[in-house]
Amino acid sequence: MLLAEIEVRHSRAIAPTRRVAVGELWLPTEPAPGFGGLLLAGVVAAGVSCLEEDLRDGVDRLLWDLEHGRHVAQPRLGYRFQTDVHGLDRSRHRLLGDGEELHLEIDGHGAVLPQVLASLYAASRLARAARPGVFRLLRRATRWQGDADEKLLRYLSSDEAAFKPWQAPGDETWALRVLGFGVGAEPARSEILRRFRSLVREAHPDHGAVSEGAGLRIHELTEARRILLAG
Repeated sequence: MLLAEIEVRHSRAIAPTRRVAVGELWLPTEPAPGFGGLLLAGVVAAGVSCLEEDLRDGVDRLLWDLEHGRHVAQPRLGYRFQTDVHGLDRSRHRLLGDGEELHLEIDGHGAVLPQVLASLYAASRLARAARPGVFRLLRRATRWQGDADEKLLRYLSSDEAAFKPWQAPGDETWALRVLGFGVGAEPARSEILRRFRSLVREAHPDHGAVSEGAGLRIHELTEARRILLAG
């Protein structure tokens, strides 16, 4: 059964310019983030783990700008977002259901980055009431490392049974607290790394912190970072 679908329109491999647009959408978001939000997060998660570090940071910044309604100058991350789809190739991504099982169907014939970008732009076009839940899930998706399989869907839907390694020595709530995030927050990957670097600098004796307890503090910060990036 088809639960959600997004059509991404993007430049063909031989095209001299790089463009991206959003085609046909079916993204149910009730209750938020809904199957539509889960599909968008799945496409983002499937793509970001294939991107280089600077592109992943750029995706995080674009996510922030779109979530907060900021103007996004074009092109962004090398691709011009547009409404005209004439001459553009297409990729279709679907979320399918079979009883209680969910399956992510990622169309892999196109370049990865435009799929991620189109999913973020599509999220910004959702109903205002649905956006907070969807963007929260997208931030979680930016931390994923791995394949687009059933484990990814469990990760996005917060099935704790899939993440037993996160429970020792601290769980996600503990890690969020150590790095100074609120309980239940879903910081993007770049936010986690930025906060980690800042707190390690504050805790290190070379930067004026007291030596006593510095090693334990840095160890806790390192472990908290590992937990939150354990996707």
